[in-house]
Amino acid sequence: MATKVLVPRLGEGVDEVTVTKWLKQEGDSVNEMEPLLEVNTDKVDTEIPAPASGTVLKIVAAEGAPAKVGELLAVIGAAGENVDGDESVKSVEVSKVSKATENLRTATFNLQPSTDLGFISPVVAKIAAEHGVSLSQVTGSGLNGRITKNDVLAFVGNRDASREIVTSAKPSNLQSFDKLRTAPANLTPDTSTLDTLIKHSPIRKSIAAHIVESKRTSPHVLTVMEADMSRVVKHRATNKSAFEKDGVNLTFTAYFMTAIVAGLKAYPTVNSSWTDEGVLIHKAINLGMATSLGEEGLIVPVIKGADNLSLLAMARTVNDLANRARTKKLRPDDVKGGTFTLTNHGISGSLFAFPVINQPQCGILGVGAMQKRVIVVPAGSGTGDDAIAIRPMVYLSFVFDHRILDGASADWFLMKVKETLENWA
Repeated sequence: MATKVLVPRLGEGVDEVTVTKWLKQEGDSVNEMEPLLEVNTDKVDTEIPAPASGTVLKIVAAEGAPAKVGELLAVIGAAGENVDGDESVKSVEVSKVSKATENLRTATFNLQPSTDLGFISPVVAKIAAEHGVSLSQVTGSGLNGRITKNDVLAFVGNRDASREIVTSAKPSNLQSFDKLRTAPANLTPDTSTLDTLIKHSPIRKSIAAHIVESKRTSPHVLTVMEADMSRVVKHRATNKSAFEKDGVNLTFTAYFMTAIVAGLKAYPTVNSSWTDEGVLIHKAINLGMATSLGEEGLIVPVIKGADNLSLLAMARTVNDLANRARTKKLRPDDVKGGTFTLTNHGISGSLFAFPVINQPQCGILGVGAMQKRVIVVPAGSGTGDDAIAIRPMVYLSFVFDHRILDGASADWFLMKVKETLENWA
């Protein structure tokens, strides 16, 4: 009897996947629990194992096609078995395959979906980005109000029809300006050479869709401060060996995360999201940690309950998530629920940056490369003169949603982060 391969549930809120690659083709033999195909959600890439041993008799879902949880992907059975119209084909429970995927998941990318919009599939996000559509304006007709591809296409059709009516009455110079303003994003220069086209990976498409959507959603504003890391450097040098005895690598990231927690506790509005009804203050402090995967892209694993962690526990969690991110062993839940994000762009030598907010969060903190710089040290207690000293300095770049924070409130938060680092005891 042939066995159906169905889309498993890969995590809470994951109702749809996109088939990225079939590891077996029709006619190939496969063993039970052997990786059969790779699928992509809005968060991670996952290998789905075969629910039974046999021959791949039929592949139903093509590469690049979306599929909902419980839908048919393929059929496995005995070689030569006829499955067309065969009602004897049995289905394997989705939960069985879901449980099997726990040890086979591979992670590649995360950008936190909006809690207001619900789950947005990569296909929907791609179409919205290509047509310049803000999904907050689209009414979903799917299950529980989920936005589907047809919803976006219908919105685009209605919008374009409205634009034709409006622009027909505009002067010619305004028509020309409107054409420039709505120019397609895929224009390429005519180089008159044989250029090479590198096809977008699902990860890159997802990155592009979410980044463009974030820039359209939030008015991004940048504020920068400089922090003296002398006390942190001294503390780390003193305690690094002790942490190593506990199997923990004490990195500077743990200090930055702890300082962010102090800032979010002092100014809870930074730990929030924008909604049409008001600013949603998050009770939990879940810190995203942007982690580079090289040319594959990046992923943002989340430190849950960061406000409850000591420096040792924070460093251990940072080590664990970073290692599992780079070895592609993250679970979908590891990249969900972030309320604020840290990106350490200084690893590659960058001093300043203007990071893009990880929606639907209020802000993101960028940390530049630490450098020894000459600074003026003010005289203490009104005695003596100012002095010139060489100190390990770092630039902190805070990008925030101007709908939620103003310049002063953003600076208060960043100053708290700065003071926590500089006064580390």
